[in-house]
Amino acid sequence: MLQGAQQRVGNPVRRTWAPRGARPMVRVAGRRGGRVNIAGAVCFKPGCRPRMFFKLHVYRRRRGEAKTFLWSDYRDFIRVMHLQLGTPLVWVWDNLSVHLQQEIFDFAEEHKDWLVIFRLPPYALEINPHEGIWSLVKRTLADFAAADLTHLTRDIERKLKKIPYRPHLITGCLPPTGLDLTGLLETPDTADST
Repeated sequence: MLQGAQQRVGNPVRRTWAPRGARPMVRVAGRRGGRVNIAGAVCFKPGCRPRMFFKLHVYRRRRGEAKTFLWSDYRDFIRVMHLQLGTPLVWVWDNLSVHLQQEIFDFAEEHKDWLVIFRLPPYALEINPHEGIWSLVKRTLADFAAADLTHLTRDIERKLKKIPYRPHLITGCLPPTGLDLTGLLETPDTADST
């Protein structure tokens, strides 16, 4: 299941004061701007622990730079997952505009021997397990003030890298969705990480 999220560089607004009649000024170091987009996928394979993959796209506000993932980035992400898992993929994702591009449909048609794509209904956040993953990541970033975009990227990547080592967090995002993956999650083999 593929899902995306983004975090922006910004400084938290806190209480401030100033002498009567003077405008309160908050000095902030650094330049405002840029964002980190995240594409992530949760994988469930019979007899194995659940896995999570992610890819970051950093937008630094440079001329000619893509602001978010392109369809080719998603295509490459799917190919890498297929190679790492070594199994056919059943891909479920939301109706983000880039997911609906003709190039994605053509790619799926070319590789229909190992790729099947299902779409979630519009505005169906409650049945997407990856929303729970993004909630976990965003909670850890709640009191975080990044100095710059590199600092934000490094911290997001650090938080995301911890989740695959805690498979109970990934399976914990399933019950609120109502998805029944009973055969996939009964007895995970922790020795086989694929």
